[in-house]
Amino acid sequence: MATRIPLVIVNGKIEQLQAGDSINVPASQYSQDVFTNAESSAAIVAGMAVYLTAANAAKRAQANAAATALVAALWQDASTSAGNTGNVITDGRVSLTTAQWDAVAGTSGGLTFGTVYYLDPATPGNITATAPTTVGQLVVQVGIAISTTDMDLILSQPILL
Repeated sequence: MATRIPLVIVNGKIEQLQAGDSINVPASQYSQDVFTNAESSAAIVAGMAVYLTAANAAKRAQANAAATALVAALWQDASTSAGNTGNVITDGRVSLTTAQWDAVAGTSGGLTFGTVYYLDPATPGNITATAPTTVGQLVVQVGIAISTTDMDLILSQPILL
C-alpha cells in the first residue's frame, strides 16, 4: 500500500499535511441528543424507535396510530428506565450489537444487509423488515441496514394506509 500525504487548508491555502500536524476528525458518525423516557413504567432499550411527547421527552413509537408514529430518533443507551434521561441518535449511522438489534427487530444475528426497516405496528419501539399493509396502520421507514450491526437512519414521514 502506498503512503499518501493528505491535503489540508491552512489560512485559506491548500497544503500538504506537515510532519507533526494532525487532522481533527469528529469521533461520531451521527447526530446525538438526550431525551427523557416519558413512559409511565417501561424501559426504553437500545435501538428502539421513539417519538417526542414534550420538549426533550420521548416514548416508544408504534405504527398503529398517527399520534405515535412520527419517529424522532432511535434510543442509543442499553436501557433507560421511566423518568430517566438517555441518549438518542437523530441522524446518521446507528451502531449496536447483533443482540441489541435482535431484541428490537425480531431477528437472529442482527440486521440483514441492504434491508429497509420500518416502524413495527404491533410492538411499541420495535422495528421490522416488513412494511405494514393493514388499513389504518402507518408505514414509517426507519433506516437501511449496512451491516449486521449498523443502520443508516433514514426517517420518513408516516404514510397512513
